[in-house]
Amino acid sequence: MIEVKKIEETNLADNPVIAQMSNYDHEQLLFCNDNATGLKAIIAVHNTVLGPALGGTRMWSYSNEMEALNDVLRLSRGMTYKNAISGLNLGGGKAVIMGDAKTMKSEAFFRRFGKFVNSLAGKYITAEDVGISPSDMLWVSMETAHVVGLPGKSGDPSPITAHGTYVGMKACANVQFGSDSLSGKKIAVQGVGHVGEYLVEYLSKENADIYISDIDQDSLKRVSEKYGATVVGPDEIYDIDMDIYAPCALGATVNDDTLSRLKCSIIAGAANNQLKIEKVHGQAVMDKGMIYAPDYAINAGGVISCYAEVKNLSSDWAMAKADDIYATIKNIVERSRTENVPTYAIANKMAEERVEAIGKVKLPL
Repeated sequence: MIEVKKIEETNLADNPVIAQMSNYDHEQLLFCNDNATGLKAIIAVHNTVLGPALGGTRMWSYSNEMEALNDVLRLSRGMTYKNAISGLNLGGGKAVIMGDAKTMKSEAFFRRFGKFVNSLAGKYITAEDVGISPSDMLWVSMETAHVVGLPGKSGDPSPITAHGTYVGMKACANVQFGSDSLSGKKIAVQGVGHVGEYLVEYLSKENADIYISDIDQDSLKRVSEKYGATVVGPDEIYDIDMDIYAPCALGATVNDDTLSRLKCSIIAGAANNQLKIEKVHGQAVMDKGMIYAPDYAINAGGVISCYAEVKNLSSDWAMAKADDIYATIKNIVERSRTENVPTYAIANKMAEERVEAIGKVKLPL
């Protein structure tokens, strides 16, 4: 007989999880646990006004559960803004799996995760993100139809994410330097994983002077040899005398410490949540005369690719839509200068206005 333990009554307002959900204005959190496979995950649905919440699944060795919770809340909120500002009829969601992506993966593990995704009945659509591959998503798809980025369809979103980041970087250069040419520009790419390597390829073709950093020494060596990029240490990258800093790894690398060291005119990369504290560091970047390309606006290529799969649109449509990131970023930066407001705030306003407007359209007559 299973013993049912009494749960003491508590004030939900004092619950730190509920409080965090309220702070970010989330609709729903799903905590997932399966002892048989070792799966521990959190799925966050931030906003579904524009459509079902779409966002990838990240697998990472978080130091504790609260770190994972904070990450999934920030990432899912970012997806709402990313989808809104990109003109997509999608809401924002994200999932994180707590664990070692090199040792814990199995068919049973991901099929169990797929069952959790399926339990949301289409409110959340998943795809790959850090630590996850298209083949992992194939296992997930065995248990749910609410998954994109599968082999043979849109597949790995990294190439189109890199393309959007590249054109967004060129838009920043247009405003800051008077030309969108990156030839001869000193560009530091932090993180040469899937997206970072594709970005390095674009920059190499334009004859930029490229510096790269990553914790994976094998990737560093391969990318350096292939594209003639100069390898620098993980901490040294902040001290390079460069034109453009391109964070393409994890977030919060624009912070009090790095801003006192960065010698660049533009921050434009594919990482999510680059500003450690939006209001503080977004303002500080503007005060230093730097252009910051809001991360969710510049790295939207991947979700555009996923949206094309959801709606059965062609890869040509997706690439053309990713090209629009140039105009979006240029508009944000120019409005920032005209209104003397940080770029992150301009982008947030644009995204929020679209969610609010479409929310009114969907109200019953």
